[in-house]
Amino acid sequence: MTKFDPISLKILWDRLVAISDELVQSLVRTSFSMNVREGYDLSCMLFDSKARLLTQGSYSVPSFTGTAPKTLQHMLKKFPAKKLKPDDVIITNDPWMGTGHLFDINVMRPVFKNKQLVGYTMSVTHLPDIGGKGMSSDCTEVYHEGLRLPVCKLQDEGKLNELILDIVRTNVRVPEQTIGDLMANVACNEVGGRALLEFMDEYNLEEIETLADAINLHSEISMRQKIEEIPDGNYKNCIQIEGPGYPILLNAVVCVKKDEVAIDFNKTDGPVKASINVPFCYTNAQSLYVIKCLTIPGLPNNEGSMRPITVKAPDNCILNAQSPWPTGGRHSVGHFVVPLLMGALAPALPEKVQADAAMMNVFSVQGKHRNGEEISSLFFLAGGLGAMYGLDGRAVTPAPSNMTVVPTEIWENRTSMTIEKRAILENTGGAGKWMGGPGQEVIFRNDTGNPIEFALMGQRTEFPAKGLVGGGDGSLRKYLVNGVEVDPKARITLMPGDRIMMQEAGGGGYGNEQERDLRALKKDLEMGYIS
Repeated sequence: MTKFDPISLKILWDRLVAISDELVQSLVRTSFSMNVREGYDLSCMLFDSKARLLTQGSYSVPSFTGTAPKTLQHMLKKFPAKKLKPDDVIITNDPWMGTGHLFDINVMRPVFKNKQLVGYTMSVTHLPDIGGKGMSSDCTEVYHEGLRLPVCKLQDEGKLNELILDIVRTNVRVPEQTIGDLMANVACNEVGGRALLEFMDEYNLEEIETLADAINLHSEISMRQKIEEIPDGNYKNCIQIEGPGYPILLNAVVCVKKDEVAIDFNKTDGPVKASINVPFCYTNAQSLYVIKCLTIPGLPNNEGSMRPITVKAPDNCILNAQSPWPTGGRHSVGHFVVPLLMGALAPALPEKVQADAAMMNVFSVQGKHRNGEEISSLFFLAGGLGAMYGLDGRAVTPAPSNMTVVPTEIWENRTSMTIEKRAILENTGGAGKWMGGPGQEVIFRNDTGNPIEFALMGQRTEFPAKGLVGGGDGSLRKYLVNGVEVDPKARITLMPGDRIMMQEAGGGGYGNEQERDLRALKKDLEMGYIS
């Protein structure tokens, strides 16, 4: 089979997406940490033998959009395709080769059929620990943040490199979870390679480059057609966001010309002495995500869908930070690429853009369980989504990322902390014809019997989620320890019995609040969104 009619192409394409989804499920079911098993901080991909992205799992974190092709290029530069062998496994967590910070491990496995290289599988997950100070805002160099692995071969023709495992094991607080997650990545890639070969046998395919050509061409054409619907023009926006004691300016120009989009972050401020700097791979991913959301969100991620979009940022601005700038909390700045570009494109696409979201609240927790076991994990909370034309913003929904919240019962069992309260915060969503999503109030109590450290990376603590087309702004995020407000980017130590309260921000509203439907207002009261 060398040519594909539309129906056959759709069937084969869906099968490849299903293989990527099988990688995801294998990864979730075999991982040890809450970050992956419950939080789904991951992505899985398939490539053809030319290293072109073919499919990505249906569930994938937006910040991993388009990062894997560059990662694979770095891997193949160190280990050329012609020198790879069956059952090799290549890894790296280098922020500038991977996804922007040390905590994400990138794991690749070549796939061979009859001794011929036919493709690659890859997975990315956020490890529970990589040593150093951990994921936080308070590092001043990347060297503080943990162990940095160059591109290296974890498995050589099926034989594990025990030295690499020992190095990782020796440098982390929770070695069982970290090594368990690393090996889960190895396992899921093996599952994906096997599934790809079974797929090729079923359809009598000796190679998948021809299929990749067809899929990527179809995706490219579809994306170009949607971009052509956007009026040509140069669309500009600049915003201020929270920095380390002073505001940071982000600036963007989006040039739409016929069937192409060019995004330029010129005049954005430079890096800072805090671990909130953003490598370009992350900036690029968030930019691709915005254009996809505004054009053809249902299109599976692949190389073709990204071809019409170019992104650039000045060397060494905060959205293109170079080593050794610290990048652990890169989401604290990188997530704002989304409202920055949405705001720029609002005049062109007023009925498609979203008012500002309250952003995710990501923080890391380290200490000891009451049974003596080490704790090192992330927790994800969310404020409200921004409203858009015809839709209220959802309450307590993460954006622009999509990690899931660890269930209270799981968190309490794994940490011996107690979550005393989770409740919607009324009057926090921005007013409008369509209301911004409300935030929530969450209280953690330290019942471990030991000191517990919270590394905060708060966003929306000074600059609220802005409304659109006359909509109101959302409320700000706050952190209080034993009733006293604290620095939203601080490292806080909770002694036994201490409590930390997090008041999550609200999303921006859309349109004039005087035009809100009376039935919607009644429902707002019933749901506790307003008083």
